[in-house]
Amino acid sequence: MKIYAVGGAVRDELLGLPVKDRDYVVVGATPEEMTRLGYKPVGKDFPVFLHPKTHEEYALARTERKTARGYKGFQVHAAPDVTLEQDLSRRDLTINAIARDAEGRIIDPYGGTVDLKRGVLRHVSPAFAEDPVRILRVARFAARFGFRVAPATLRLMRAMVKAGEADALVAERVWQELAIGLMEAAPSKMFALLRSCGALARVLPELAEAWAQRGQYARSQRALDYAAARGSAPRARYAVLACALAGLEAPERELRRMSARLRAPADAADLALLALRHREQIDLGAKLEAEGIVTLLQACDAWRRPAAR
Repeated sequence: MKIYAVGGAVRDELLGLPVKDRDYVVVGATPEEMTRLGYKPVGKDFPVFLHPKTHEEYALARTERKTARGYKGFQVHAAPDVTLEQDLSRRDLTINAIARDAEGRIIDPYGGTVDLKRGVLRHVSPAFAEDPVRILRVARFAARFGFRVAPATLRLMRAMVKAGEADALVAERVWQELAIGLMEAAPSKMFALLRSCGALARVLPELAEAWAQRGQYARSQRALDYAAARGSAPRARYAVLACALAGLEAPERELRRMSARLRAPADAADLALLALRHREQIDLGAKLEAEGIVTLLQACDAWRRPAAR
């Protein structure tokens, strides 16, 4: 049995970034062996265990086979004969397919360390196309690191959208990925990539329509990155995004539709609606007198709802 650190922790260490969570792959073991060693099984879809002391996740090396459309349509095979290289081959990007052994040696069969140095997001294998969530993940990694997407990967993402894979994304997962991406250093890059590959029109059609209007896309991008630079809360960044719908025929109706489809949290949906409704008064360039500020706070019901301030 051999244990390897894998994924984001190895990537972030190589980038000199702080590591929050560590994940491990176990090669050459069975679920019974893991249980005997005191690991607690927690995986439903494939064998994942918690370390008895650190409670970090240890997953048995596995392969996957596509069986149906969507991100849940996979058949998983975990066995002692699955190699580390086979396990890494099922991962989305080369920068996430790097491992480190117990002695600290780097195992990098797919060139992830080179792509880290070059600032490139590149898919590991054609199996990337089997999971539509990876489109969203690549977009938020672009927002986090500012890396460019390899041309072949962008072509593959466009082909996935054209094949209808993005239509299989469920609302909760879309919101989860978008919410993370909104909190990255340059959220505009996430939406730029989603727009470039065609996924934006599938997951956020209202936004895609609004951004088709002249000048609206550039304004939104600047506003999103401004909110990020100020360290705004997630709901505030969603509200900034929502203001892009102002040019639509019925903007409030379209925003309600978008928030409902995404199943956005109530506080985010409510603040977005208030921001869209009062966008002229709260525009970054607006200079309100004291009376105007009080009127705006009253309109937002800010005295009873501090989150709206």
